[in-house]
Amino acid sequence: MANAGQSPHAADRKIGPAALEVVEARSARRYSDDRILAELRGCAERLGHSPTMREFAADPQARVHPQTVIEHFGTWNRAKRSVGLVPRRFATREELLAQLRELGGELGRTPTGRDLAERRASMPSKSLLWHTFGSLSEALRQAGFDVPVGEERLERALEQGALLARKLGRVPRFADWAEASRGDARMLSEWQVYRLVGATRGSWPAFQRLIGDRLRAEGAEVAPDGTIAG
Repeated sequence: MANAGQSPHAADRKIGPAALEVVEARSARRYSDDRILAELRGCAERLGHSPTMREFAADPQARVHPQTVIEHFGTWNRAKRSVGLVPRRFATREELLAQLRELGGELGRTPTGRDLAERRASMPSKSLLWHTFGSLSEALRQAGFDVPVGEERLERALEQGALLARKLGRVPRFADWAEASRGDARMLSEWQVYRLVGATRGSWPAFQRLIGDRLRAEGAEVAPDGTIAG
């Protein structure tokens, strides 16, 4: 029975599931592939990163529903790849490496974990790279960056330590290194150095002694308290 005030035929005019599918299909056909890709591209530009379905649906300027995108391209990620956007969770190995190369070109140096964290809205996470490549270092190496390992890594740390010591006029303390590495992303972090030399209570003093030995080999006079006399 129809409700009071309702047309006696109103109940018959309700759209059933089959009719709703027809309506949605007609709606989807209103948009060309190019128009849909333009909507995706515009949303990405407004967000500053590759949008998820939820972000696209919530974008007040996007005029296409995510389901319409899927109906045209088969999957959400296939649509994003068609417009040059990298999927946030299901990127291929080559897509991840391409992102690292692009970031390196932007920075003019090898990207660091800190760089990724600062750009987490648009770059893959360290955990995703770790699961895909085994480590961030391996991902960077496969992307073509110079990433030192083992003794080469310690040698680079000693070079950086000698330079910092000459700048400070003394062998650097842990806090000195932390401050310097925050201002120079090319340096290893203080914790990377700490792990390089054993990650024990006496690791940093041992590293300081190695820096002192390097400075003496270069002709400097290093006093017992770590100050550089010449």
